[in-house]
Amino acid sequence: MTKGAWQVQLGCKSDAAAMIEIIQADITTLRVDAIVNAANESLLGGGGVDGAIHRAAGPRLLEACRAHSEVRSGIRCPTGEARITPGFDLPARHVIHTVGPIWHGGDRGEPDLLSACHRNAVVLAREHAIDSIAFPAISCGVYGYPRDAAAAVALAALAEEQHRTHTPHRILLCAFDRAMAEAWQRAAKRLHVEVA
Repeated sequence: MTKGAWQVQLGCKSDAAAMIEIIQADITTLRVDAIVNAANESLLGGGGVDGAIHRAAGPRLLEACRAHSEVRSGIRCPTGEARITPGFDLPARHVIHTVGPIWHGGDRGEPDLLSACHRNAVVLAREHAIDSIAFPAISCGVYGYPRDAAAAVALAALAEEQHRTHTPHRILLCAFDRAMAEAWQRAAKRLHVEVA
């Protein structure tokens, strides 16, 4: 575990305890089976973590994203859904792209859509035998989702999904800054999830 990381132990009935770890790091440097990209609906790159992942993965990532069929004009991945590509030049083998909601005050289904992002990424990870996955703070950048509210939604969705089947065995919540790591830690305490 990296310095400054917290581990969240889930109450599982299996011998191999499922773990959620909260770390502060550059997600593009993590050696995990998959990293999650907070993408836009076009999947063609953007700013923030999306741009950083595209730059680190190299130009083949953009080609792989373009290969996903549009479900509507200009939309390859609707908000709340997830798509997968290889990781190319990243240490991670895969990138799972998901589109978080834009914050409009919380009365336009934002919590359900953000929860769906996390759940759908985990389901896709299971389908591809991914055992370790790292999530950024989806929707907390330019999409304006308040950190504490987003942290609670993310932790609740991930804990529920992981408890359901105990996989992936390792989920990292990867904060770009200390404030987001602390928001996830506060959410773990509010949700009564044991933090070791």
